[in-house]
Amino acid sequence: MTERPDKNSVSVTSMSFEELEQAYLEQSNGLNWNCLFVLPFWLKTWWQAFGAGNTPAILAVRSDATLLGIAPFMLDGHTAKFLGSESVCDYQDMILTDTCPDLFFTLILDYLKKMNIRRIELGALRPDSTALAGLSKAAEKLGYHLICEPVDRYYQLELPETWEEYLGLLSCRQRHEVRRKIKRLHEAGQIDYHVFNNKGPVDDTFNEFLSLFQASRKDKSEFLTAQMTSFFQSLAKTMAERHMLQLGFLRIDGKAAASTLCFEYANTLFLYNNGYHPEFKHLSAGSLGKIFSIKHAIEKKMACYDFLKGDEAYKKRLGGRPVTLYRLTLALKE
Repeated sequence: MTERPDKNSVSVTSMSFEELEQAYLEQSNGLNWNCLFVLPFWLKTWWQAFGAGNTPAILAVRSDATLLGIAPFMLDGHTAKFLGSESVCDYQDMILTDTCPDLFFTLILDYLKKMNIRRIELGALRPDSTALAGLSKAAEKLGYHLICEPVDRYYQLELPETWEEYLGLLSCRQRHEVRRKIKRLHEAGQIDYHVFNNKGPVDDTFNEFLSLFQASRKDKSEFLTAQMTSFFQSLAKTMAERHMLQLGFLRIDGKAAASTLCFEYANTLFLYNNGYHPEFKHLSAGSLGKIFSIKHAIEKKMACYDFLKGDEAYKKRLGGRPVTLYRLTLALKE
């Protein structure tokens, strides 16, 4: 059993992005980096693109020299939020060891109150997040008013061992549809599915993905502002450097028909975004690009496929299980 640290030996300090990454690299510290969207290089890339107007507040709780946990916050006036934005960070969390989580959350709230923070707004949170359970318990103990409400859903698929087993998980109708679409695709021309995974320059390959992303839907084209494009390009390079980028391309007779932007982390493939060429819409190219992405994850023996946030119908059709995401709002007493 781990000995509870003396509260007098525990301190809360701010960290730089460089110190955050160093904490990530020091595997011996026991921190649980369970969430893709709070990895140091993800947060730094987001900050460089969107951080203007906010103040970073990456808070580290230590017992003497031992790191107990990190709260990756930013400050907007008198409000503390996760460092990031819900439009590009599907869900977030805090980074803790298994040592004294109750003390960690109590100290974080005390520290924020001393900084004249009056409100904490966190979303979206998975139901199994440490922040959801820890802050709820700490708020009750300290008498702070807390609101926790469902805000969205994400879809997750536990991957079987084989492609045939995956097809067996689908409804009879959907299983028939997948097989029919693949058969029709092969009848249309020479088919190739390839995953770019961090070998070689990423720029040209990623720009090809962006072209398909923009072409597939008007709302996606509008979403891809100059600022968002810069963020996506920087993120792709950053994830490629760390061997986490999985950029899938479905080609018909050598022409790009569909693409998926995925990230590989913790034995999970995260479907971050996708696009297709309207010329191949009649062949269900967009849907098949995602199906081949799932097949690739199965072949790589991954444990999970995360469709991420959003209630698009295809996620359920392709075997995803809905999981509710929550927003937490906490008012600190004067």
